[in-house]
Amino acid sequence: MRTHHRTRLLAAAFAALTLAGGITGCSRADRGTEVEQKSQGAAAEVRVGYFPNVTHAPALIGAKNGFFAKELGSTKLTTQTFNAGPEEVNALLGNSLDIAFIGSGPAINAFTKSKGAIQLVSGAVTGGAQLVVKPEITAPEQLSGKNIATPSLANTQDVALKKFVAEKKLPDVKVTNLDNPKTFDAFKKGELDGGWLPEPWSSRLVLDAGAKVLVDEKNLWPEGKFPTTVVIVRSEFLQQHPETVTAILKGELAAIEWAKTNPAEAKKVVNGELKALAGSTLSEAVLDRAFSGIELGIDPVASTFTQLAQDSVTAGVVKSAVDLKGFADFGPLNAVLEEQGKPGVNAPGLTK
Repeated sequence: MRTHHRTRLLAAAFAALTLAGGITGCSRADRGTEVEQKSQGAAAEVRVGYFPNVTHAPALIGAKNGFFAKELGSTKLTTQTFNAGPEEVNALLGNSLDIAFIGSGPAINAFTKSKGAIQLVSGAVTGGAQLVVKPEITAPEQLSGKNIATPSLANTQDVALKKFVAEKKLPDVKVTNLDNPKTFDAFKKGELDGGWLPEPWSSRLVLDAGAKVLVDEKNLWPEGKFPTTVVIVRSEFLQQHPETVTAILKGELAAIEWAKTNPAEAKKVVNGELKALAGSTLSEAVLDRAFSGIELGIDPVASTFTQLAQDSVTAGVVKSAVDLKGFADFGPLNAVLEEQGKPGVNAPGLTK
């Protein structure tokens, strides 16, 4: 999918964010992270990436409805959209992006490739991924010899499918990496047998192209919870501009709370953004189905990440599981939550 750019010049006067205990001072030391203090105040500009997918609803709503703008003050917000995680990781590592809403798999890969220069700072969405197939495929064993699509090589759904195929010992399953709209078109033409896809594309194949659900990924995880979309940031940007990262997280939390309180309006905003960014809108039925399969929330389900890292090995994407110590820095998020009287987020095994 062609990358889209949107830039907003925010005219509101800058108001420095001050949190209990501070973000740049003793709070980092208090929580035991080993981050060199380089705070330079709020950034002049922050570049935020996300996907035109229902699973990125907090980012779509945060940008469109001004939740990010309200918290950023005079900081300029530049947004960029991507089809899948690996290309967004390249933008982060190429220093053309500061903060990314991204799948859990590419988030881990970004941390690995950057040798720790990427930090997980929040969750965004859990759930919302399914393996949908032609109606005649009724059991996993029937996937042998079939052509199944995922959005991109080594993205979250690509890892999930390849892990599933490996664990089920299914021979000769062809995995084709396609942009989601191309997957939809190819499935309708009979060129694909199915796809492991995020929302709204799994719902589109089911309701608009006659597919059926073979595997709902939530059934593969304890309590049905797995991180579909998380928020990561370049470590250097976090060190230099913690106030700006905090502003984005505040905006994300506000967008999530608004969406939960105004579900009908949230769907309209997301649908409008899909039209603006991807060129098409979703039917009411597809929107309803897509939203019913996801949960918006800042909890990244940190307890799943060790398993997610191992899944990349099982899937054959990497040779060995990465050590995730130092991957997460939930200090800014927990400061926001504490300020608002909400419980913090734990990160077993992920912090320094």
